[in-house]
Amino acid sequence: MYEIITHPSATPVIQALRSIGYNSQTAIADLVDNCIDSKANNVKLDFIYADGDSHIKIVDNGHGMDKDELQRAMTIGSKDPRSKRDRNELGRFGMGLKTAAFSLGKRLTVISKKNQVVSVRCWDLDHVSEKNEWLLFSSIPKDINIDINEIKGENGTLIYIDKLDRFSGYGTHRIVKSDSFFSKVRRIQKYLEMVFHVLLERNIKITINGNDLLPWNPFIEGNLRCYEGEVQYLFSNEKIIKVTPYVLPHPSTFNKTEYREAGGMKGWRDQQGFYVYRENRMITHGDWFGMFPKDAVSELVRIKIDFTNEADEEWKLDVKKSTVTIPEEIKKALESIGRNYRQLSQEIMLYRTKSSRSGEKVKGSLNTWELNSNDNNSSYVINRNHPVLTNILKEADDNIKRKINLFLKLVELGSPNNLLKTETMVKEKEKKVNENQKKMIIEYAEILTNSGIKLNLEQISESMSLMTGFESIDIDVIKDILKKGVLHNEQYR
Repeated sequence: MYEIITHPSATPVIQALRSIGYNSQTAIADLVDNCIDSKANNVKLDFIYADGDSHIKIVDNGHGMDKDELQRAMTIGSKDPRSKRDRNELGRFGMGLKTAAFSLGKRLTVISKKNQVVSVRCWDLDHVSEKNEWLLFSSIPKDINIDINEIKGENGTLIYIDKLDRFSGYGTHRIVKSDSFFSKVRRIQKYLEMVFHVLLERNIKITINGNDLLPWNPFIEGNLRCYEGEVQYLFSNEKIIKVTPYVLPHPSTFNKTEYREAGGMKGWRDQQGFYVYRENRMITHGDWFGMFPKDAVSELVRIKIDFTNEADEEWKLDVKKSTVTIPEEIKKALESIGRNYRQLSQEIMLYRTKSSRSGEKVKGSLNTWELNSNDNNSSYVINRNHPVLTNILKEADDNIKRKINLFLKLVELGSPNNLLKTETMVKEKEKKVNENQKKMIIEYAEILTNSGIKLNLEQISESMSLMTGFESIDIDVIKDILKKGVLHNEQYR
């Protein structure tokens, strides 16, 4: 059998690689990954605006590359994604440097210094397209002004990206204005502060245009009111996955600045969900992966998931390192964890309760509604200890107190949540009436009578049988209760 070696046409492949799906934030993050993989602890990014000739420059103090290493690094697909990675290595496909840079601009120049020896490689996509060949320059283009001395010390790498057609409109009629350019840079900074927050909290320093990046920790672990749940370990294909749930404090505990900061890039509602990390680098954030909707009462939940680069296949990590798929083996476990902590968030948001680590619940006194639950049912009840209500009742006589309490019971029965529950119930005409219901029927009838409203037994019974909370009681039962309970009143005879 004969084999024929074929080489892909350069122009269409390059254009396809440019459209792999990066945005400016994920592209820059992928470039920083390369710096960190080179063991750099200082990464300097500069975004220089010059109308159509703007450029991006990244300098790190990593171990650098010699000529052969740089050649491999600049070759498309230089690594087999199935190969075993070093512990903590962020790269996977050997494509991030090129594809991320190409998504921003049409020319990528890399200067690397190892043991004081400088090597250069440059991709110019205009030249590649013109020749339709994989032609890689081995020198710095003459029209680029790069100072090699920016690489301090004996080792390090400088990445220079220009012809920024995708980032700032180079070569088009839609050149990005300065304000828009730097607005995009600010969004990139916020993104990097989130994605690399664990590494920034350790020993990595990253700057953008001279400004130090400050880690944005979505779990605000330094806040003493933040609830950290029990760490759980799951397994997918014998690979360990660490899950750490967090429930943030009620928003009212923050001042305006703290609240805005804790909301992150997306805001409180959209930041809820799972946060997936690979080798301490955030991959995805604020995503329930279709398990739950994003609602206001669950916005305090942020659940951290950690996996290693050995599990890339199970998580189906993409080239951009910005999306993953939850392994089937752990979906049910994650759903159970999510449901449990969403419930805790709801308690904090709706009833201002917070579970302590021992499980004790402390209820705030300013809630108007509380959840009353037992083994069979749950319903919303008005907080009778609310300071406003207690102050009113303190000044009222016993008769007024009784009327207020009865009215509050009727309000509870008619609350939207309790109404929804009632609508789903099948009416049980022969349902046994408990003592509380009997008492409410009698009290309500007496208040109507004492208010001066002229109603006979038939009218009151019919009215009550249609009320929320009493519709399951047969009208004849209500009549009988009224006859026995208020026979002293001539109006019922």
